[in-house]
Amino acid sequence: MFSGIIETLGRIKAVTLAEGSLVLDLETGFPDLTLGESIAVNGICLTVVTFDASGLAQFYASRETLERTNLGSLRAGQVVNLERAVSMSTRLSGHIVQGHVDGLGRLDSITPEAGAYRIALTLPHQIARYCVEKGSITLDGISLTLNAVEDQPSGECVVRLTIIPHTWSHTNLQTRHVGDLLNVECDVLAKYVERLCKPLL
Repeated sequence: MFSGIIETLGRIKAVTLAEGSLVLDLETGFPDLTLGESIAVNGICLTVVTFDASGLAQFYASRETLERTNLGSLRAGQVVNLERAVSMSTRLSGHIVQGHVDGLGRLDSITPEAGAYRIALTLPHQIARYCVEKGSITLDGISLTLNAVEDQPSGECVVRLTIIPHTWSHTNLQTRHVGDLLNVECDVLAKYVERLCKPLL
């Protein structure tokens, strides 16, 4: 489990695609990794399968992960958002994040505003129904608050958010461009509520 508060940026050393799966070699900067621990990489919960004392770690991603995320578009040299799993003594400064990406959102605009940035994304219907104004959302692993949710006739929705200067400078949002696809995880509480409200068959 994660909180959506990015700890550091990692740099991709190598990406290897083979038979529908992916192996990611990543310079994490974490000198105290343990085998099998979970790290959120751009909001995707991945397991450390090998590592060394320098913090270079290797991760495996399945076909399911590749189909739901932007992991397959990553290239050597790119930076990614990293967060280690929360501990019982960690302050939950963001919100409950599982690292289980629900889908992709398209970045539509980036507008500077008094040192901050306003961004807008278009989300597909299967994600849009879990979004509410002032609710929580995770973009590439970053816990953020929705300023506005605008439903579209197509069933999609446009969401608007403000990125404060600290978040902009400490995450890879600063490297993103209009048209990029971001990993989106909805608030898991909304999904549980939807399930509980369904009538029994």
